[in-house]
Amino acid sequence: MTPGGEAGVADVETFGDGPPDLVVEVPHGADRRAHFDALRARLAGELPADLHEFFFVNTDVGAWQVGRRVAEMLGRSAIVIRSLIPRTFIDCNRIEAATLGGGGLTASVPAYVRDAGDRALLLDLHRRYVAIVEAALEALAPDGFLLMPHTYGPRTLGIDQVDEHIVTALREAHAPERYAAWPVRPEVDLITRTADGTLHAAAPVAEAVTAAYRVLGLEVAENRTYHMHPITLGMKWAERLPGRTLCLEMRRDLLVRDWVWNRENTVDPEAVERFAAPLARAIGGRR
Repeated sequence: MTPGGEAGVADVETFGDGPPDLVVEVPHGADRRAHFDALRARLAGELPADLHEFFFVNTDVGAWQVGRRVAEMLGRSAIVIRSLIPRTFIDCNRIEAATLGGGGLTASVPAYVRDAGDRALLLDLHRRYVAIVEAALEALAPDGFLLMPHTYGPRTLGIDQVDEHIVTALREAHAPERYAAWPVRPEVDLITRTADGTLHAAAPVAEAVTAAYRVLGLEVAENRTYHMHPITLGMKWAERLPGRTLCLEMRRDLLVRDWVWNRENTVDPEAVERFAAPLARAIGGRR
């Protein structure tokens, strides 16, 4: 299979010629209201009212822009994959069979998607997306690198279940008197190890990125919010390419002009440059 995009599944952009030195995979790249509306219109079953509010707070706005800019800065052959499938309906960073996982991770298909036809459609889209990533990784140069950029909200909200009441729970969690009490997340968190401490990342790249971000005054942690987890495709890809991957979370509020949790946010190009440059230098300097 030749790497390529597919309407409603993924945008795939190629830089340069020959086997790619870099693949950027953004499994939560569907971050526009149009992405949500397009797939919602294809689903027949009843879903929670105002579900777009969950979509906006839970999609990785800024991740695709940072990843794409890294590919541009690196100046080598690259493939950038942006999922167009909102994780509100199915998560393209989960193995297909993933149910509710540990470590704060959600299932592949949320519990509120009950219609059998909808679930079948979503699983088919998931398989198509995974096939695109598989093809890109198959094309990767023998010493090529995989970057998996993610973004997350500024605070860890105390929400235990993602079910039909998720929008109500989010609104309650964002009430001013409650929101200020939630723990603030690191500005950057590198997702490098499983809970038992096993490394699943390129250590020299992680170290270089950490040092460069700290020079910029950013708080950098490692696995403080999440660990690599076997229900994630990110861990599957990292195991396939030992020592040649990096997965990281960046705070969304630092990448957009004015962060609002339940609406479409506008990415700040200057912030993208700030976060992308250290990544490009670290990946480019690894050999």
